[in-house]
Order: sequence, then C-alpha cells, then structure tokens
Amino acid sequence: MDDLDLLDWRERTARLYLSDVDLAGFRAERDRLFANHPQSPIPPPDRAGFTGLRYHPPDPTTVVEAPLRPAEGGLDIDTGGPDGVIHYRRVAIADTAWGPLTLWWIAAYGGGLFVPLRDATCGQGSYGGGRYLTDTVKGTYGRGLTMLPGERVRLDPNYLYNPSCAYDDRWACPLAPAENRVEVALRAGELAYSG
Repeated sequence: MDDLDLLDWRERTARLYLSDVDLAGFRAERDRLFANHPQSPIPPPDRAGFTGLRYHPPDPTTVVEAPLRPAEGGLDIDTGGPDGVIHYRRVAIADTAWGPLTLWWIAAYGGGLFVPLRDATCGQGSYGGGRYLTDTVKGTYGRGLTMLPGERVRLDPNYLYNPSCAYDDRWACPLAPAENRVEVALRAGELAYSG
C-alpha cells in the first residue's frame, strides 16, 4: 500500500498548497502532515516526539516579482538513489533581486516545474544542500512560485522548504545546481531539521 500512501501524500500536499489558509495555518497543517502521515520524510522512530518543523519568522519583505527571460539547455542530476539520473531542461530564468534563478522542467512523464535554491543561510541555519521554492511533481503549486501575467513570476521565500533528504538519509534528492545559488541570505522559510 506504499504507492497508495504516496498518492495520498501528494494529494494532501497539493490541496494544502492550493488552499486559502494563511502562512501560519499552512505551517501548522504541514506539521500535522509530517507528524502523522506514513509517507512523511521524518524518520518513523522520530515521529512520536516530533513537535513541528522550524522556520524563520515570516518576512513579507523577501517576496519579489521578477521578469522571466528564455533559457535553453538541460541538466542531468544523478540523485544517487533508485531514481538514477533525472533530466531537466531550462524553461526560463527569473531575474530576481537576489540574482538570476533558473526555472527547470523535469523532463520525464508528466513533467513538472522545479526551482531549487541555495542561499547564504544554507549551512548557517538552513539545510546545507539548499531548499526548494517549488517542485510541482510533488504538488507544491502556487505558494513559493506563482506565475503572473506578462512573463513574470512572484517568488515567496517564506515557503522555501527542505528536500526530503534533509530529514533522513534514506532519501536521495536533487540539490540546487551552481546557477541557482545566490549570495544573499534569505532568512525566510524552513530552517534545518534538528531531529
């Protein structure tokens, strides 16, 4: 039944991201999901004592709107796990106040938009490998990244979240490539998991 549990996890994640709850409600519901769901990335032995994820305080000043420009080329990332090498293609570059960020399309059945990000807080309070603004394959629609009219995006770092490998070594995750590393410290979103 693992596959059905995974389906349920993805549906609940998508519903949460598409809901109208505010940031505090979003974080509280995400904590409940992480504490109780069989597909939680929190290691099963840690779930009984799990009291919630840690976050930077909400900071609306980190939210930016950015124009998009075309991008070409691809990238292969070896996950080191059963997924093997994942192929991505560049779909656009967002010219943000923090620096340019590539928006990636996962070149697999169904595809999905993926925006990993590594900023100056990574390894200094935030997960060292970086965090994600969105990974639509996992159902993270409309909070970290929102499409706007006129080939623009709204990016909200308050919704930056850790990849599953930040919680447990049983997961293998693609991390932010060099072109998605910015020098600015984004003190928003999820902090490193302390276990």
